[in-house]
Amino acid sequence: MKKTTMGALLFSMMFAGANAQSLKSPDGKFEMNFQLKQGVPYYNLKYNGALVVEDSKLGLRLFKDTSIKFASEIAKPEDSKFDLNNGFTKTDEKRDSKNETWQPVLGEKKNYLNHYNELAVTLNQASTNRSIVVKFRLFNDGLGFRYEFPQQKNLNYFVIREEDTEIDFPTDMKAWWIVADYDSQEYQYQTTKISEIPGRWDKAFDSNASQTLIKNAVQSPLMLKKEGKDPLYMNVAEAAVLDYPASHLEVDAQNFKFKTHLTADRQGAKGYIQTPSSTPWRTIIVSPKAEEVMDSKMLFNLNEPTKYTDTSYIKPTKYMGVWWEMIIGKSQWAYSTAENVHLGETDFTKLTPNGKHAANNDKVKEYIDFAAENGFGGLLIEGWNTGWEDWFGHSKEFVFDFITPYPDFDIKMLNDYAHSKGINLIMHHETSGSATNYERWADKAFQLMNKYGYTSVKSGYVGDIIPRGEHHYSQWTINHYYRIAEKANEYKIMVNSHESVRPTGESRTYPNYISAEAARGTEFEAFGGNNPDHQTILPFTRWMGGPMDYTPGIFQTKLDYYFPGDQRFVKTTLVKQLALYVVMYMPLQMAADLPENYKKHMDAFQFIKDVAADWDDTKILSAEPGDYIITARKAKGTENWFVGGITDENKRDYTLDFSFLDKDKKYEATIYEDGKDADYMNNPQSYNIYKKQITSKSKINFKMVRSGGFAISIKPVN
Repeated sequence: MKKTTMGALLFSMMFAGANAQSLKSPDGKFEMNFQLKQGVPYYNLKYNGALVVEDSKLGLRLFKDTSIKFASEIAKPEDSKFDLNNGFTKTDEKRDSKNETWQPVLGEKKNYLNHYNELAVTLNQASTNRSIVVKFRLFNDGLGFRYEFPQQKNLNYFVIREEDTEIDFPTDMKAWWIVADYDSQEYQYQTTKISEIPGRWDKAFDSNASQTLIKNAVQSPLMLKKEGKDPLYMNVAEAAVLDYPASHLEVDAQNFKFKTHLTADRQGAKGYIQTPSSTPWRTIIVSPKAEEVMDSKMLFNLNEPTKYTDTSYIKPTKYMGVWWEMIIGKSQWAYSTAENVHLGETDFTKLTPNGKHAANNDKVKEYIDFAAENGFGGLLIEGWNTGWEDWFGHSKEFVFDFITPYPDFDIKMLNDYAHSKGINLIMHHETSGSATNYERWADKAFQLMNKYGYTSVKSGYVGDIIPRGEHHYSQWTINHYYRIAEKANEYKIMVNSHESVRPTGESRTYPNYISAEAARGTEFEAFGGNNPDHQTILPFTRWMGGPMDYTPGIFQTKLDYYFPGDQRFVKTTLVKQLALYVVMYMPLQMAADLPENYKKHMDAFQFIKDVAADWDDTKILSAEPGDYIITARKAKGTENWFVGGITDENKRDYTLDFSFLDKDKKYEATIYEDGKDADYMNNPQSYNIYKKQITSKSKINFKMVRSGGFAISIKPVN
């Protein structure tokens, strides 16, 4: 139990009125209070008059200079004089407000509302004559704040040892979390109390291709719930992670407190700063309704508008891919049986083919034909380029050149064939973590894409990052991801990155960075598996800052279909796979299964063909993290609506109220529901499809089976 002594309480009250600044949200429901206690900055947050974040410290610890040794440099007491976390006096405060509507290039709604009140407090540290600004923005859905460092005589360059931002909660809340890791978010979500996180932590992860775990820490976005008579949902995250490392949250389980932990480089440095500069925003979203938390666009609002002068090439894309058959082990990325190749020297035409190379001319043409026949716009092809024979696990820097195809992949012929069918091939650039190599080849790679008419690229960062000693979420690598996005924009190319950092709203600034992975996606169904509640948690966590390329649409969920006796299976019904296209916002939207499996269920496949990838409106109709989500979306530029509902491992009844529809219209609904005998383990392909005339007054009851759901396509008829 959290303890607060009477002395500490009186001390807090004594200083509460002195040096305190207050800020309210536009609707008055939130109040943030900032104050200095003996020169140390603190803030708290109230919702409807009740404290939701107790007094929490702010500040940063710095190295003594910009030329640090290595991680062995241990902090000494005398080093504290370099820190920016004490000895402050307030020298200025400025207030501002904004109420604007802006339009995302691609988004869940046509318009996003950005409405906040702002307080910027300037603090001076007399002992060093350094000043920083703590800026707070209070929205109607919560708080964002960051540190700003004006250019000044005594603060031009510095190196961050750690950022010590705290978020101190009054109560022990339910938490949906994954372990903290400098290199991966590909973990199963855990559901515990805050106080129970350390006890579960050691059992909350499996192995990964690149892994640097942080003991008893968790990753953001972190979803929380205060249970009881008056429940309250909270989401802790960050926004605009640019030129700065991604952060994690150290857990003080006894006091229900979290503290920022930044991703380090091999020297132990957390950020190299040149002023003027600012940190990412720390965000706390609060609502009595889970649906409102999930619907928040705070992270996007805290990013800057794009400076791109042309965004006309950025378009939603529905695609298929030569991909799943490699994931399940039916085919391979590599062309030959060789185990050691040298790009530019090895003659691949003289190597022995392995007979399982998927990216070959005949197979790719088959995929093109099926994608074109069914109205898709793109086809991803992985394993097209030389280098896959020894691509992983060797810390090899020159692992791919991104321009040389294998002997059985005719890049010109296949692109000509695809274009004749109305299909754009999607480029694949796996880097094997060698970001330095990718930057060297980026111009040539994108020039090749322009030459053959590729409009988008899927990049990948499997394995440890090169330059060696950097991590997937350290400052250098964060900067790399956005250098690639900017370079791609020069060539009018959209980017979908995998194994990269989680998005934190940057698609507002870099709209060609249209999607990312950065979480445990469908591919893990063929690896370690995903729990049935996984998809009911992700929209409250990973999705808060931007779209994920989750790659749904698996109809053949049992892998013993390919390999008799194989125990692996996708832990959903077929209908839940359909519903994911609505529940999960994906402007780059994949139908991931093999054409042969879709051909057996063309009636169900129709929903994937029909569903939109970009939206004018989104309504979260009902949701509870870890349990269920029901979402309705209105397709861009039309009067068509789509609804998706999913549940966890529990059966669930839900009555859908269509009051979100236009009251003056009649509609035809095509309904896809779990069959009466459906079960994600025993009978996942059982489904029922029917049509029904509906209006805004209609209601339909659905019986979702275990890890099942429903999907609806709605079109006006008058």
